Amino acid sequence: MSQESADADGDKARYDRATAHLDAPLAVVDLQAFDANAADLVRRSKGKPIRVASKSVRCRALLERVLARDGFAGIMSFTLAESLWLARSGFTDVLLAYPSVDRAGFAELTADASLAGAVTVMVDDPAQLDLIDAARPGGGLGGEEVRVCLELDTSFRLLGGGVRVGARRSPLRAPAQLAALARSVARRPGFRLVGLMAYEGHVAGVGDEVAGKPVFSRTVRVMQAAARKELARRRWEAVRAVRAVAPRLEFVNGGGTGSVQHTAAEAAVTEIAAGSGLYVPRLFDNFRSFSGRPAALFAQPVVRRPGPGVVTVLGGGYPASGVAGADRLPVPHLPAGLRYDPQEGPGEVQTPLLGPAADRLAIGDKVWFRHAKAGELCERFDRLQLIDGDRVVDTVPTYRGEGHAFL
Repeated sequence: MSQESADADGDKARYDRATAHLDAPLAVVDLQAFDANAADLVRRSKGKPIRVASKSVRCRALLERVLARDGFAGIMSFTLAESLWLARSGFTDVLLAYPSVDRAGFAELTADASLAGAVTVMVDDPAQLDLIDAARPGGGLGGEEVRVCLELDTSFRLLGGGVRVGARRSPLRAPAQLAALARSVARRPGFRLVGLMAYEGHVAGVGDEVAGKPVFSRTVRVMQAAARKELARRRWEAVRAVRAVAPRLEFVNGGGTGSVQHTAAEAAVTEIAAGSGLYVPRLFDNFRSFSGRPAALFAQPVVRRPGPGVVTVLGGGYPASGVAGADRLPVPHLPAGLRYDPQEGPGEVQTPLLGPAADRLAIGDKVWFRHAKAGELCERFDRLQLIDGDRVVDTVPTYRGEGHAFL
């Protein structure tokens, strides 16, 4: 037996012992793996603080746990409603990573000094400033000062812009465009420009060592090396242009789990964003520069044994967001050697699993899965069982368990 197989068998035995008193379906976070992954992120960030992406965690207790560690500071949130909830819960540095048109949320933000001091909102268009002003108390005539961050488009463009690699996010690409919006913010009462963000998802979230795809992997590495070089130059110029307007800029945020060490090496960047690297879902198995430990898993119970080499588990059809494909599906993880039936895949109510390992499973046994992405797992479960060794040491609510579905 290989060491990898032995480790997998050991993990399954630990998780089964820890949750023997609990019925599946259930979700767990292995705290030893979670903490090891957090330490690795800090190592790769080279002394620059890591802002935790809450969408990749979606559990207040685990946000508190990681922020209590040296090397982590602040939260990167995904909706304004979530940002306000986190601020009311005691988190004092929340950066909203996406523009919002939540008028009720902005009315609440601008009416409360404690919230306005804790939350920074994302802006990439003057129309967003107009919307915030319209939501202020008194129809735009009052309210608290709003902290603002601008976002730089990081996409890599070739052939004169005819080919784009990277997400369609901010319209602000050129340093001059950011400087122009910075001047708009500076001229408007009730706003203060405090930050600049540039998220390079085509580097941070795309694996460069995909098993069985050597040509694709080499192509990704070449693309990412060129993209990092181009972005580092443009990000430096953008920061310089914005600082000419707002010399007291508090932070420049960049990165992501897959690019932590590269982004941290840029002098213009003051902090790194990361979140998926804490749970290490299956989409983050394909990076040469780091290897994390799967920390978040879910278990489905065996409910049928249709025949030799087949078991059926309850539910399991939890696809991740993004372009639909096999890489967006959860993967049977423990015991090793299980695969989906290609005619059914993971189902809404039941999921057949094939492979020799099926014959060693009895009715009621647990099959452990890894989700394709990180925090989206928490949209399926109210609670996370926190495992240390072979014991459940705590049960904590997810966002869903606290009654929140922010998207």
